[in-house]
Amino acid sequence: MRTFSRCEMIGRRFPICHVHIDDTIVEVSSFSTRATKFGRELSFDPERPDGCEERDYARWKNCLQRDFTINGLMFDPYAKLVYDYIGGVNDIRKAKVRTIKPANLSLTEDCARILRAVRIAARLGFGLSRETALAIKKLSTSVLRLDRGRLLMEVNYMMAYGSAEASLRLLWKLGLLEILLPIQAAYFVGSGFRRRDKQYNMLLSLFSNLDKLLAPDRPCHTSLWFSLLAFHEALSEVPRDPLVVAAFSLGVHNGGDLSEALSIARRINKQHDISFQELTESKYIDSDKLLAEVRSLAASVQSALTRMTDEYSVSQAMAQYPKAPYSDLVFFPMALYLRVRKIFECVKSGRERGFVPKHGSKIDYELLGMGSLREVRHVFARVVFDTIYPIDDQLEE
Repeated sequence: MRTFSRCEMIGRRFPICHVHIDDTIVEVSSFSTRATKFGRELSFDPERPDGCEERDYARWKNCLQRDFTINGLMFDPYAKLVYDYIGGVNDIRKAKVRTIKPANLSLTEDCARILRAVRIAARLGFGLSRETALAIKKLSTSVLRLDRGRLLMEVNYMMAYGSAEASLRLLWKLGLLEILLPIQAAYFVGSGFRRRDKQYNMLLSLFSNLDKLLAPDRPCHTSLWFSLLAFHEALSEVPRDPLVVAAFSLGVHNGGDLSEALSIARRINKQHDISFQELTESKYIDSDKLLAEVRSLAASVQSALTRMTDEYSVSQAMAQYPKAPYSDLVFFPMALYLRVRKIFECVKSGRERGFVPKHGSKIDYELLGMGSLREVRHVFARVVFDTIYPIDDQLEE
């Protein structure tokens, strides 16, 4: 904090720093991972292993303060040795996320480990040990103690790096979705989606198609996945004709040129996915009504954005979970809300002056990660088309 002028602290018990250098954020943490005291004293003091030399002891002691066995490995780049004192290599082979300390103790010590467990398991396709999964369910509400900036950071790690669908499924299975994204959890409840259900719905399909375009080294900006959440919430509230959805997404893509969007949408001759309850049966719509419906959808998306960032609306969604503690958690900042509004405003207000839509299917991942309006709109429209029309060749037109 003393060295860098643009530096912010994230987290309380195990603080990390985000150092801002131009448009890049460098995450810095300490080799020492011992927690500062928070609430009651926690104790975990296993005996020193037999035959443990001083350097081994120092490494072993440090590993005990870490979160999961697979994160407790140390690499010596000079000797090219991996030090594994707590069974991390074996858990990697078993594709298992397991806490180093007893799970209840570990997750109580640092509740952010709950979200990291989900993120790691979803991104790697790993399972959770039974003890870890049960402790997460038991202690799920403790994540409400985290700073809102930390919550957004952890959820963004889940949604923006190519594992959003798996993350949503795991959050739902473990009882965390109703705490972090209660409006989306309410949709799962309303559609009868069970905790262990392997089937797809439109929300999961949207993020499955987003995941196909992203990777840990090719992430998107937060505004993209947040815009998809708002878009889906609008459709789940008022289902629309697939032609309206197509014209709307094309209007987003080309900066609000609705005459062109409607013209291209009418030329689509592919069958839409008929399994989604958010899409009504396709029928003929005259041009004036189609234009009005597209603008109505844009207004619905703006309303959905407001609901997702309004504490009262979130608390109303939480009311569907009588066993859960009261929560009006909103961790989406106003700057993100305004940024996502800008993505859709062009559909209501008309073609943006000077906006040049992207041509071709190639994604500029550097611009996408920075939140370039043109790039985000392009990928948003592509994901929507990939979802409502199984064959992705409409946008190329």
